[in-house]
Amino acid sequence: MNTVNLSFKDLVRDPRLLLAFGFGSGLSPKAPGTFGTIAALPFVFLLQASPIYIYLAVLVIGFAIGVYLCEHASKVMGVHDHGGIVWDEFIGMWLAMLAVPLGWQWLLAGFILFRIFDIAKPWPIGWLDKKVSGGFGIMIDDVLAGLYALLILQLAAFYLR
Repeated sequence: MNTVNLSFKDLVRDPRLLLAFGFGSGLSPKAPGTFGTIAALPFVFLLQASPIYIYLAVLVIGFAIGVYLCEHASKVMGVHDHGGIVWDEFIGMWLAMLAVPLGWQWLLAGFILFRIFDIAKPWPIGWLDKKVSGGFGIMIDDVLAGLYALLILQLAAFYLR
């Protein structure tokens, strides 16, 4: 398999690729990271309905699995952090919404903030993106983007109550 010929059929043959490519959302020819983040949104509702310890466990386990998935997909694709690998966007978006008030406005704000930080890569996100390789490197910049978005959302929630 290579980046030119990768199809949804290829993803179905390897469940690790299916997850790494966000159930196919990473196959989008334009803005796969944004489409991956959109695909992560329905899971936010499930996570927010869960006890906080379940939400945190999903994040930790999802990160650990993500390191493996992203490393595998990167090797299969022959490209470090191929744009179609979007499991990192799932974890980053889920992290951004941790313990955030419920409501579409909060979800929209979280989505926008996460995408801004993921794309702009302010320090140290951009530095880590360039210096850390492998599955961990693919995951860590999105985790930090999610943490930045989470911080702003939590500050907004605190001051708007």
